[in-house]
Amino acid sequence: MKHYILFILTFVTAATSSFAQTSNITQPELLTLPIYKANVGKVIFLADTINLIRLKQTDLLNQFESRPQNNLYMRFFIANSLTNYQHQLNPSLSVEDLNKGNFQFTFYVDGKLVYQENLHRGANYPAVKNTKTTISIPLASNRGEDSWGRSLWYRFTVNGGDSALTTGQHLLKIEVRPYISIPDLKVGDLIARGEIKYIVPVISVKESKVQAIKPNSGWPVSTETFDSKKITELNTLIAQNKFKDITSIVVIKNGKLLIEEYFNGSSRDSLHDPRSVGKTFASAMMGIAIHDGFIKSENQTLKDFYDLKKFNNYSPRKEGITLKSLLTMSSIFDGDDNDSDSPGNEENMYPTPDWVKFTLDLRIDSTKTAGKQWNYFTAGATLLGHIINKSVPGGLEKYADRNLFKPLGITKYQWPYSPQHVPSTAGGLQMRSLDYAKFGQLYKNNGTWNGKQIIPESWVKQSFTKYLTLPKDVVGEGYYGYLFWNKTYTVNNKLYETFYCSGNGGNKIFVFTDVPLVVIVTATAYGRPYAHSQVDKMMQQYILPAVLK
Repeated sequence: MKHYILFILTFVTAATSSFAQTSNITQPELLTLPIYKANVGKVIFLADTINLIRLKQTDLLNQFESRPQNNLYMRFFIANSLTNYQHQLNPSLSVEDLNKGNFQFTFYVDGKLVYQENLHRGANYPAVKNTKTTISIPLASNRGEDSWGRSLWYRFTVNGGDSALTTGQHLLKIEVRPYISIPDLKVGDLIARGEIKYIVPVISVKESKVQAIKPNSGWPVSTETFDSKKITELNTLIAQNKFKDITSIVVIKNGKLLIEEYFNGSSRDSLHDPRSVGKTFASAMMGIAIHDGFIKSENQTLKDFYDLKKFNNYSPRKEGITLKSLLTMSSIFDGDDNDSDSPGNEENMYPTPDWVKFTLDLRIDSTKTAGKQWNYFTAGATLLGHIINKSVPGGLEKYADRNLFKPLGITKYQWPYSPQHVPSTAGGLQMRSLDYAKFGQLYKNNGTWNGKQIIPESWVKQSFTKYLTLPKDVVGEGYYGYLFWNKTYTVNNKLYETFYCSGNGGNKIFVFTDVPLVVIVTATAYGRPYAHSQVDKMMQQYILPAVLK
């Protein structure tokens, strides 16, 4: 019997080699698991990440309810690897050229094609394309995975998915095909398909209604009216997970608390991590330190604070870098957080034992002119915090508490620290939403609080100056001040300009220039493609129309 099997295998191998153009070009992963055999050619849906070895047929979902606390994962099983399917489309291409293609995904809702995407070539590693016969990805997940699956799902939702998935029950179907891009785009036959009952729940009155403002907020409560229907609609979309990872919304109008809303387990006493919103506090403290005479002016240069010859890549031009250029993110350091290959990218800074040394060691970018080119540069904001820390009595932490937080009545907050235990002005200063609102209102008041000048009025005006135009390909329309962003919303054909603090995840402190309005949004959509765009949509379509009626 063994000799007979060996003969058959030898015959199959010889026959396969005689048809080189249609045989596999790579060796696929051979799976013998029952779950694989039962689902080849299928897309299945799961509520959790489950190891393939432990995965059972009973784990497969038949329906999914779209709520923030629920996760939806997709796994698809294919009879061969992607590269081999692509090889069938053009047997003359090399593995390297085949890897320039990927999977095509097609989304249907209730039988109607809603979205189709040829997945970017970089979404899977070559090893996955060449060998894997099952792939698992998160779609709607609250766990923050760094996955192309979540980005794919987001693009589906903003390109028709959210409009199609209205309140009620739907049939969501996903189809998977291979595609190649060389020499021309060519899409192969269907290799996996699956469907699931997708339920967008009817939200209860309790979940969607405007939340009552409880006593002891520390703010006078506004008696002004607003469009509660708009806020109810917004709350419904947050509860249905159409707006994702939102934790709070606070609106201050005419110096009084108008709206206070919390979501996804957050509450009035929650400390939020707003990431780069914390950078703007460095600007505030710089203005106070200059006013108090501990720093002469924002036009001082780095040579006033450091012996730059002790650092790597010394250049006389480095000595002329001003504090103002760091405040406006227009210094000549070779640093750009929006360029992953930039030497000064913040991700290169965090693992180092000394963030100041990292920054001052950077080369000068010979293509830059000081004050002329904007590049987002976290290391520069970190350097500002260190300069303040070494210039003011008692260091930045005590100085900020005495001169900013205590006058505002802010007692519950948490600094992050650099490796040298200096308060980090890279971002991450945690506070309550109501206290972020105090910071915003302080700027709205031209630096005064309860009749006392906390930040010089002249510094607020300088901070709210449009020094540089933001690059449209990076952040869209707008300008940049002293660690403040600037943009203009259009609501009912009227323009509303705002200077604002902004942080990863969709965290914002909006201070409007022409209307008596401060708006706080906190969120945890860190690294998600929808983080900032959904806040713009919330502001444009719900919050501003509700409170400016």
